[in-house]
Order: sequence, then structure tokens, then C-alpha cells
Amino acid sequence: MKKILNLFLICLIITLNSTPVMAKGWFGKSKIKEEKKEKVEIVKPDNEKPNLKRELKKNRENAKHHQKSSQEAEGMYESKFPVINSQIEYTDMNGEVTLSDCIKLAITHHPTIMSAISNAEIYKTMVGQAWSNYFPTLSAGVSYSRNDMMMTMSSSYARMMSQKYNMYYMPTLSANMLLFDFGKTKATADSAQRTYESSRYDAETSIELVIYNVKVAYYNLVFAEIQKKVYEDTVKDFELQYKQAKAQYDIGRKAKIDVTTAEYNLGNAKVNLIKAKNTLELAAAQLANSVGIPELENVILKDKLNSKAYDVNFPDLLKTAQASRPALLSAKKLMDAAELNIRSAKRAFTPDVSAFGSYNQGGRQIDSDYGYQFGVQLNYNAINLMLLKKQVDQAKASYKKAVADYEQQKQNVYLEVKSAYINLLNSHDSIEVSKLALQQAKERQYQAFRRYQVGLGDAIEFKDAENSYLNAQLDYYSNLLNYNINAAELERVIGAPIKESEQDL
Repeated sequence: MKKILNLFLICLIITLNSTPVMAKGWFGKSKIKEEKKEKVEIVKPDNEKPNLKRELKKNRENAKHHQKSSQEAEGMYESKFPVINSQIEYTDMNGEVTLSDCIKLAITHHPTIMSAISNAEIYKTMVGQAWSNYFPTLSAGVSYSRNDMMMTMSSSYARMMSQKYNMYYMPTLSANMLLFDFGKTKATADSAQRTYESSRYDAETSIELVIYNVKVAYYNLVFAEIQKKVYEDTVKDFELQYKQAKAQYDIGRKAKIDVTTAEYNLGNAKVNLIKAKNTLELAAAQLANSVGIPELENVILKDKLNSKAYDVNFPDLLKTAQASRPALLSAKKLMDAAELNIRSAKRAFTPDVSAFGSYNQGGRQIDSDYGYQFGVQLNYNAINLMLLKKQVDQAKASYKKAVADYEQQKQNVYLEVKSAYINLLNSHDSIEVSKLALQQAKERQYQAFRRYQVGLGDAIEFKDAENSYLNAQLDYYSNLLNYNINAAELERVIGAPIKESEQDL
């Protein structure tokens, strides 16, 4: 018996030791192959076929909402800025656009504006939700029950019972309506109204920011086109200088170094022209993105950089900003809403006066009997005085924070208007200086070119004069670009347009 037991244990040990080998030999390879065949995907593709009818319906609803939001955005923009004189539609574009066209397209297409308008609509629904407390609450139902009564009497008495089961049919209709809550609902609705008005000003802020970005992108694209033209003219000048240097070298009037220098200068000018072309393409993409239409890249701009001076003064700009800046008006509405929340929290101590009524019909048969009730009740809902007191304290603290935020916004408006005003003046003064420098550089470049043409000048003199003229052109147009951008920034921070004068820069 002992030998048999030992033999059994030996066989068992051998079997256990060989099992992993078998698993590895028989199952391991196939498992590895399966793992190799399995494609690892972070998110599995959705193979569900689209419902074309549902997609068409969704697209129609989105287009309808888009059109409504676009009209709303145009109305909000035109309430403070001049009426958009552009009648362009994206489907009617012929490849040429003005700045007004781009603004019109941005207002009607940019997703940021559509999102801001929809966000305001969300807060508008909250006003109706607050007033809904005064609307009746209806409820209806029907029930059927069969009750098996428990018999506690003796079996002889139980047999004398005519019926063991009770069956009931019970249709019910009831209504409750708030009559008066001592101003709690009104305070909540007024607070929601102020919050909705604040969201409308936030939407105006989004619109003005989008318009500012469109103006900046439009002006940058205009400057990029001018920059490309300047570099093209520079390449032509260096090509002409290279031809003259080579011709004079061939007749022995110039040294070989003049030809090499001219060729080197021409190569640098061509590299700068390539960079300018790339900058132009990037500026076109940025304009399309700021408008919200990616297909707007390959367009021709009709407008140029504005060269008219703006008639502005700081006191009037600050007064306009305090009356029109949407961010400041939004903070004011939030402060008013926070004040109304204090009133709402205080009136939570008051009871509710409501009316109620119900009608029942049923019994063992559905038309066996009926019943009704109606009345008026004065009700306190789970009053917790400590909780209500702390809610009032919270509302007061929130109001203090809103007041501080409003004051901070006023200071920010002052700083931003002051900064934009100073930047506009600086760019205005810089234009006059750069314009004079441009005239001098152009005269110097002409003289250097004529001197080199008749053999009196050298390649270094021509290069210095040409580069000075190139930099003077770019500096002048850069200052003009900054002037236009600073004017757009000033309009954004005051929330209103600024007037142009008849004076040319």
C-alpha cells in the first residue's frame, strides 16, 4: 500500500511539472499568434450606418438655428456700430472681398458668435423656469389592486364571508398651484433676468472680439501683400545691379568681387522674397480662420490700410467706454443679480400660499363612486433656520464679491482705454517720422543706383542704400499697420466706433 501511494505521488509530481511545458508548447504559440493578429485600437470605429433621414432633419434644424443666431448677432452688432453695408453671402462670393464683407461673413458664420448667442438663450430659458412656479402642477394616474384579506376569525365564520377578495379601480386627477409666496419667485426671476442680460453683454463681447480679430487678420494680410511687393521690387533692383556689375566686369571697369557681391545680394533678396510669400499664405489662412470660413484663403482684398487720422481724445473715449463696454455692463448686471439673490434668500423665511384640488373615481367597479377635494393651504417647507441664515450670509458675501469684481472691471477698462489711446498716438507720431525717413531713403537709393550705373559708386554703397530703402518701406508700412490695429483695439476696448478725420497721414 505504501509503495502504491509513493508511486501515485511521483506520477502526480511529474504531471504537474510537465503541464506548463504542454501549455507553452500547445497553447502558447496559438495565443501569441492571436495577440499578433488582434489590432490594437484606442477607440473602436463606429460602424453604425448613418440614418440619412435623421441627418437631413438635423441639418435643416441646424441651418434654421444658424440663420436665427446670425440675425441676432447682426442686430447686436448694428445696435452700436454702423450698419453693415455689405450684402455679400458666402455662396455669392466672386473672389474679391472688402473689410466689411469679412465682418459680415464672420458675424454670420463664426462658431464663437453662434456659441455665445446660444449661451444667452440658455440663460433666457432660466427666467421662464423661475416664473414657472406660478403655473399649476398637474398629475394623473390610474391604479388597480386586488387585496386578499387575512382572516383572523375561525374557519366557520370565514366560510360565512361572501367575498374574500377586494378589487379596486382608482383613476386620479389632481392639480396644485402656487398663489403667493411673498416675493420669493419674483426675486429669483429678477435675478435670472439680470444674469440673462449679463450673458447678452458677454455675447456682445464675443462679437466685438471676433470683429477685432477679423480686422487684425485683414490688415496683416494687406501688409503681407505689401511686404511681398517690396521684396519683389528689391529682387528686381538687385537683378539689375547684378547685370550691370557683370557687364562692367566684362569690359574691365569693375572687379570680379563686384559681380560676386551682386550675386550674393541677389540670392539673399530671393530668400527674403520666399519668406514673404510664405508669410502671405499664412496670413491668408489666419484671415479665413478669423472669419470662420476655411475656404476663404484664396481671395483678393479690395481695401488697403487706412491712411486717415482718427479724431480722438481720452476723456470722451473713457466716457464712451463706461457707457458702452459690454464687459463692464455685464459685470454691472451680475452685481445687480447678486443683490437680488440677497432678497431671494431673505424671503425664504416666508410661507407659500397655494391652492390644490383632486378628483377620484372608482371602487370595485370603475364607475362605482367618485370623490373630489379642493382648498387653499398655507405651508412652510422644512424650515431650517440655521441653514436659511447661512444662505443669507452667503448671498451677502457673493454680492460683496460682485461689487469688487465690478470695481475691478472699471479699473481694467480705464487702463485698457488709456493704453490703447497712447498706442494709437504713438503709432500716429511714428508714421510721420517713418514717412520722412522713407523719402530720404528713396532719394539715397536713387542716387546710389545712378552712381553705380555710371561707374562712380561701388557694390557696397548700392547694397547699403538698397537695404536702407527696403527697411524704410517696411518700417513705414509696419507703423501704418500698427496704427490701423491700434484703432481697432481702441474700438474694441470702448465698445463703440471711433471717427475718422479728413487729415491724411
